[in-house]
Amino acid sequence: MRKLTVLLLLLTVFVAISNAAVPKTSAGRVTYKVSYNGKISETGGITVTYLNNTVRIDRAGMDGVKIQGMPSETGYIDYAGQKVFQVADLNSGKRISTEQGFDKLPKLEMTQETEKILGYTCKKAQTVIRSNKIEIWFTEESGLKGSPSPTSGLPNGLVLKIVRNGNYAEIADKIEMLKPNKMKPLLPESMGEVMEAPYYRQAMNESLVTTVQIFKDEQLSFGNPINNPDPESGATLHYSGGTVIVKKVKLPSFQTPYDIFAELTQYSNGDAYDRTGSVFVIPVSKSISFLDALQKGIATLPVYKDRQGKAYQGVVATDNYEPPVELISFFTPFGIRHFNNQVKVAGITWEDSVVYRQEVTRLKSLLSGEVWIGVFIGNYDKGGHKVSLKLKYHPSESTTVSKQWAKPLFCTNNLMEMSGQEYGTMFKDDSLKVDFEVPQGVKNIQLQYISTGHGGWDQGDEFVPKLNQIFVDGQNVYGYTPWRCDCGTFRKYNPASGNFWNGLSSSDLSRSGWCPGTSTNPVFIPLNNLKPGKHQLKVAIPIGEREGGSFSSWCVSGVLTGEIE
Repeated sequence: MRKLTVLLLLLTVFVAISNAAVPKTSAGRVTYKVSYNGKISETGGITVTYLNNTVRIDRAGMDGVKIQGMPSETGYIDYAGQKVFQVADLNSGKRISTEQGFDKLPKLEMTQETEKILGYTCKKAQTVIRSNKIEIWFTEESGLKGSPSPTSGLPNGLVLKIVRNGNYAEIADKIEMLKPNKMKPLLPESMGEVMEAPYYRQAMNESLVTTVQIFKDEQLSFGNPINNPDPESGATLHYSGGTVIVKKVKLPSFQTPYDIFAELTQYSNGDAYDRTGSVFVIPVSKSISFLDALQKGIATLPVYKDRQGKAYQGVVATDNYEPPVELISFFTPFGIRHFNNQVKVAGITWEDSVVYRQEVTRLKSLLSGEVWIGVFIGNYDKGGHKVSLKLKYHPSESTTVSKQWAKPLFCTNNLMEMSGQEYGTMFKDDSLKVDFEVPQGVKNIQLQYISTGHGGWDQGDEFVPKLNQIFVDGQNVYGYTPWRCDCGTFRKYNPASGNFWNGLSSSDLSRSGWCPGTSTNPVFIPLNNLKPGKHQLKVAIPIGEREGGSFSSWCVSGVLTGEIE
């Protein structure tokens, strides 16, 4: 009997020692709701799974938004390795990841505040990340530890609520305790290609974006031989002495909401001056198009006459013609890149190129399927300029898809300047008029209007503010003065700009709606009162008088946009 008692005692001690040597396992799952300004997100939500010293974080979508085609992304916390991971499987099938050590996470400051969440007493810690106040409530009572957002700071416990700037919150909604022996390991077998965080995020973003390269390092110059291939070949075609390039491209069509950005990169290949430039689409649905003028000559375009009887080629829409639609109206700086090493100014390091990036989503009806796209830079130099153009299609967070409508009305930017197309001097006595028709079922109509003044002497309209007025059916619907007084901001893009005796440079001077090295933003004029049927629009600008051989002109373009019900 005594031997049996001793054996039982030894067995009890052995079991106790064994239990002490093997730490108690813990496992669970916590679901979190996402709210913004107190409103719970219908598409958000976070599920966090805990198993011993590892945590897996699954979100409903990037930033709580479900978007078609989004890569699958999962977060992990590895307490044994003292690291936080993000792992993504891209649509291409490639896996990428990034990692961050616990020592690199934000440091937390404990407070005296506590709060009950799901029956657990939570302590409050806080930190500041890039001027954002982060408040974290965590409990040490659950037997679990981890967080739905470890990069906000990782306390020693289970995070049940995170609040950013008092308006965005991730709040635990349910806790389930699980059986560890029924679970598979949480960490993935492969992390794929491990990247530094900036490159990981770039790869994630680019996997969502559809990019169409239209032009790549194409030259726009004057006076060089031109040998164009077949226009239907998809190759770049050069026209108007080499100052215009166009290409027929096939653009994507989407059944889900998306935003479109046009991105042009430009630098000098020999020309030192600031020049008028344009990225444009050529509508070809009518019997005559601007493409006809490029291929057959400017005389193929319909003529518009001002009150003095002067003729202008292809500037307004007619029954059988639609003018080009500007995606970006831009102006080259003075000699960027080509003259960087030839001009030294103390305190200035010249930029290498200019990137003009502009949203063009409202013109999406013109940017799908087969489309003719072109770039113009007016210059008389054999080196000229070089450009690259991309269209980028970004998935939108919008939950509704609307069918867009666009109707080109006018464009006085003489894109074929080197082929004799007239400058926009017709504004004397309010003489730019265009007739148009609005179809049934179009709503939210706006005029997308771009305007810049030109005439490069002291009293020329480049340097004199002029009121632009828009009339529809005889009623004045809008008026404003295009003017840029921030041109000095872009001095580092203008190495060849002349420096004056008073400390200013030519590129510093304020101008009528533009600066050397910038694009000109359109203004959006609401015309919601337009009813279906025929209408007339008029542009009035008090253009300056001629002085000898000098004259002023205006590059204005307008397109109606709306949504089809």
